[in-house]
Amino acid sequence: MILENANVKFQLIHDMLESEDCSMSITEMCSLAGVSRGGYYYWLNQEEARIQREEADLEDFSLVLEAYKFRGYAKGARSIYMRLLHLTPPVVMNIKKIRRLMDKYNLKCPIRKPNPYRRMLKAIRTNNFADNILKRRFKDFGPRKVLLTDITYIPFNGEWLYLSVIIDAYTKQVLSYVLSDTMKLDFVLETVKQLLEKYGVDLSQETIIHSDQGVHYTSYKFIEIVENAELRRSMSRRGNCWDNAPQESFFGHMKQEIDLSNYRKFSEVKAAIDDWMAYYNQDRYQWNLAKLSPNEYYEYIKTKTYPL
Repeated sequence: MILENANVKFQLIHDMLESEDCSMSITEMCSLAGVSRGGYYYWLNQEEARIQREEADLEDFSLVLEAYKFRGYAKGARSIYMRLLHLTPPVVMNIKKIRRLMDKYNLKCPIRKPNPYRRMLKAIRTNNFADNILKRRFKDFGPRKVLLTDITYIPFNGEWLYLSVIIDAYTKQVLSYVLSDTMKLDFVLETVKQLLEKYGVDLSQETIIHSDQGVHYTSYKFIEIVENAELRRSMSRRGNCWDNAPQESFFGHMKQEIDLSNYRKFSEVKAAIDDWMAYYNQDRYQWNLAKLSPNEYYEYIKTKTYPL
């Protein structure tokens, strides 16, 4: 920051000296600006090097900007770093450099704010609660062994839409999701049915499906479909969002990256969510997944072949 301020002062002195009505000497202006005369001459002699650095920065920033805009979703420095690794040929750029270029050219990534929407539907107290057998061991058992599910609320035309999602806690893959304009039980059951149709062969009696204590997950129909599939039920402790933290984080990132405020049709919202889900699984790289997307990470776990 000190160097940047000095460069600004040197540039100002240079511009003033170039003007026709300047009556001050270099020594006087340097003294007034609080910089040394020798420092000014050194800065002046480095003009060609500065031009070369600026051209190099612009060239590198074009790569950063391309990665930032990939598939239309804003990204932070780490996501840009991982996107550059996926280019052909791969580009390795220091994260500090990426952040410097983003600051220099005012490229901002939105900061995810806390979710302002609280749960609108409280669980009906029944005897259908399950123990918290997961106990936040989200990545202790491998792929397809811990499935996290929850519902999030999406504002739409002054009302709400409801999104039910199931993710693999180990690979972070979205395995199934259903968007609904009603809170009826059906859309949650449909999410489980989609899961079983697509990935049933990959699941086992050891597989845990973990949820909160919401009314949908304590219903007899939900319990029946889960137990018929020979999956184990697990539930967060009441009012403890940390027991399902990866799912909550997933919803937070989704709402940060998708702007649904301008849509007026259910089909438009669904199309936007479909596109983001495909992007998330295939192209949204995650630092803690060996810098791979969820789908890439799952293949890496299966084949033991790192794709980058």
